[in-house]
Amino acid sequence: MDYEPIWLIIGFLGQALFSLRFIVQWIKSERMKRSVVPLAFWYFSLAGGVTLFAYAVHRMDPVFIVGQGSGIFIYLRNLWLIYREPIAAAEPPRAA
Repeated sequence: MDYEPIWLIIGFLGQALFSLRFIVQWIKSERMKRSVVPLAFWYFSLAGGVTLFAYAVHRMDPVFIVGQGSGIFIYLRNLWLIYREPIAAAEPPRAA
């Protein structure tokens, strides 16, 4: 197989972004002393997924394309659900 250096860089960049989501989630959970999924998790998922999707399309790999393509939909949906929540729901209750 012939690998173009720029596409190898794009592929590895996508994989790095995708892997960083777990590191971000782990660090946040350790700080909170409970399992949490921070907003940054979804942004790293989306960035890594889009980059890996581009790489998969370039490689013409249908398995990889379907896997990353469906993931992108899920990441966007989660971000939409997060931003759709009223801001007031995210604020702590005020003392009367």
